Amino acid sequence: MRPGEVEENAYARADGTVPGDRVPAPGHGDDPAPASPYRGRTHRLTVRVLARALPALLITGGVLYDLLTPRAFTAVPFFTAAPLVAAPLSSLRTTALTGLATLLAALAVHARYALPDVSAVTEVVTVATVAVLALVINRVVRLGDERLASAREIAEAAQRAVLPEPAARIGGFDIAARYEAAQEDAFIGGDLYAVQDSPHGVRLIVGDVRGKGMSAVAAVAVVIGAFREAAEQEATLEAVAGRLERALAREGTRREGIDAFEGFTTAVLAELPHDDGVARILNRGHPPPLMLHADGTLRAVAAAEPALPLGMGELGRWPDRATETGFPGGATLLLYTDGLSEARDVHGRFYDPTRRLAGRGFPDPGTLLGRLAAEVRRHSGGGMSDDMALLAVRRP
Repeated sequence: MRPGEVEENAYARADGTVPGDRVPAPGHGDDPAPASPYRGRTHRLTVRVLARALPALLITGGVLYDLLTPRAFTAVPFFTAAPLVAAPLSSLRTTALTGLATLLAALAVHARYALPDVSAVTEVVTVATVAVLALVINRVVRLGDERLASAREIAEAAQRAVLPEPAARIGGFDIAARYEAAQEDAFIGGDLYAVQDSPHGVRLIVGDVRGKGMSAVAAVAVVIGAFREAAEQEATLEAVAGRLERALAREGTRREGIDAFEGFTTAVLAELPHDDGVARILNRGHPPPLMLHADGTLRAVAAAEPALPLGMGELGRWPDRATETGFPGGATLLLYTDGLSEARDVHGRFYDPTRRLAGRGFPDPGTLLGRLAAEVRRHSGGGMSDDMALLAVRRP
């Protein structure tokens, strides 16, 4: 085991630390253990179970109400609610059985009277009509679910096409990437990552496109396409950034509204030569990458000079300058979007990856990203406010 690495079962503390980690002094950034996201899942499961049992409870309640109250009181609200509740939550067969059970219950409560009056007949007809309507509602809901499932499959295919999962090993480096959507069941947004091997070394990009929705996805596709082409052809990282700037400028001319004037992308580009133990970093308005050494030490790779995000070249032009830093064997370079560093807990405090990761070791990049994503989910109580893209590269 290398220095600074830990066993998998040593990861036990709620705040993501392991035995031997440095513990900040009280009042210097300690966060209370946030609520577990599993609590929210259990709550949703309980609500779902109760909702599915509600039709039977309504039928039973209607029967008891009709038996325990004078004849002038009616249980029709209970009987009509039961199939309507079952319609969006159950299958067609279950909805039909619920409607049939409701109709039989309505007939049964009136059968104890020798001569049912006109109101009793009206109530039975009303219950039968609502049961039929519940079948129609169920069919409409099922068709909507099928369309939604199809849309999700298309979105997942789009994510695989625009943000393909990189290989676990590229150019002699261990690679892992992860995309965490803030919205549950969402697949893709404005965050991006890409890895490209080239004659000049392995080149990486992690970025965040301004905006949401399909316009952001279109910009992501433009940035990644331009990056892959430039990474192969350009001799320097600065030239790659220039190609991306021009690609976004062309994309801006095709946009409408505010995106035509304020569209931009924060990004950090990295170049890892195959033989040299260095990394070249070029930052365009993005959170600085983190270098995690094998002994547990951690440092942020800050840009030598601040620069505007990509797509904002009209506001000021100056030559890009990449920062060169040591990248020894066993070290891991972590690139991320602000969904990580701006994740808030219930008290409004940000997640600090520098403090949380200092002094820790991870056996591989995949483990690092898995634990990091889990910690952010716990920190934010299971509800993130922004998407998060993570990319980790380790020099063996």
